[in-house]
Amino acid sequence: MLLDFVEMLKVIFLGIVEGITEWLPISSTGHMLLVDEFIRLDMTDSFKEMFFVVIQLGAILAVVLLFWKKMFPFQFKDKTQPVVRKDIFSLWFKVVAACIPGAVVTLLFDDYVDAHFHTPLVIAAALIFYGFAFILIENWNKTREPKIKTLADISYQTAFMIGLFQVLSIIPGTSRSGATIIGGLIIGVSRVAVAEFTFYLAVPVMLGMSLLKLLKFGFAFTGAELVILGVGTVVAFLVSIVVIRFLMSYIRKHDFKVFGWYRIVLGALVLVYFAFR
Repeated sequence: MLLDFVEMLKVIFLGIVEGITEWLPISSTGHMLLVDEFIRLDMTDSFKEMFFVVIQLGAILAVVLLFWKKMFPFQFKDKTQPVVRKDIFSLWFKVVAACIPGAVVTLLFDDYVDAHFHTPLVIAAALIFYGFAFILIENWNKTREPKIKTLADISYQTAFMIGLFQVLSIIPGTSRSGATIIGGLIIGVSRVAVAEFTFYLAVPVMLGMSLLKLLKFGFAFTGAELVILGVGTVVAFLVSIVVIRFLMSYIRKHDFKVFGWYRIVLGALVLVYFAFR
């Protein structure tokens, strides 16, 4: 019973890590893999790999809850008269365009990346590299005015270019949100607009990744595995609500450099730890 309780605490902690790191540009996959070095879950490697991805569904539900009115294209003036929001449909088509590069690369190289790049050294290198990228880009942006200031201003071309940057996130330690935010900032999208677009982009991307992992693992779960998945997902959902609200409030007044410094420090600590382990 004590072991079961300890394992559940581990699952709750991993759900908290997922909820925090999925939306902050500091790499959720990288953090989950690193935490697993210190907090070993008593489960098979195949289930653990699937668990780390599937609990992202909780983070997706948080986005849907918080942005439902902006995401759902069917609005109601009253109880009987639906109104179709063409601007929301257009936004979703742009999200689909942005998903294409990542979907192609993931289908082609996901297994290879899982086998060769999920290592502490790769994670640390990606954390440090993109940490410096955030700082350099934000310093560069001090003299630039964003060309694209709102979500509605994002064109299909801009959406596709952001999707190209998202391809970088296939390497653990990069951060899906970090890659899209860096791409958006380089292109000239404002911090708030690119952060919101990242939230929208996360819904189909993370649903697709979760489905892919579930299909690879299969749907034959034990009772304990279902409980682990459920608890991890619910915790990630609750924490994500808080983190998304914090991030949107934070970037209206601040830049992303603090996350860059965090990545550099964490990456350096990881390198030192594994060098002397």
